[in-house]
Amino acid sequence: VQLQASGGGLVQPGESLRLSCVASGSRFSNNFMAWHRQAPGKERELVASITGGGMINYADSVKGRFTISRDIRANTLYLQMNSLEPEDTAVYFCRGNIGPRQYWGQGTLVTVSS
Repeated sequence: VQLQASGGGLVQPGESLRLSCVASGSRFSNNFMAWHRQAPGKERELVASITGGGMINYADSVKGRFTISRDIRANTLYLQMNSLEPEDTAVYFCRGNIGPRQYWGQGTLVTVSS
C-alpha cells in the first residue's frame, strides 16, 4: 500500500494550492483519510479528515479556507487550500487508515511567502 502526495510549492499569501494524494495497492474509498502538516520546529498536526461515510472535520486554523475531498474512482484524496497564509508553511502529509493500520504519504512541501 502506498500513498503518493503531490501539489506543494511556493506561493504568495492569499494564493491557492491543491494537494493530491493517490493511493495504490488498496482502496481507501470506505476508509478514514486525512491531511496532516508539520511546520519547522513544530509537531505534526491534523489539518483535515474525512471518514468513509463522508464526515469531515477541519482544524480551526484552516476552517473556511481549506477543503478536503476524495475521488473514489481515482482513489485520490485532495486538499484545496485557499487564502494561504505564511503560517500554513509546512510539509503536508496524507494518511489513510485500513483497520488498525495507518499509512502515510511521503509529504509535500508548501511554502507561503512574499
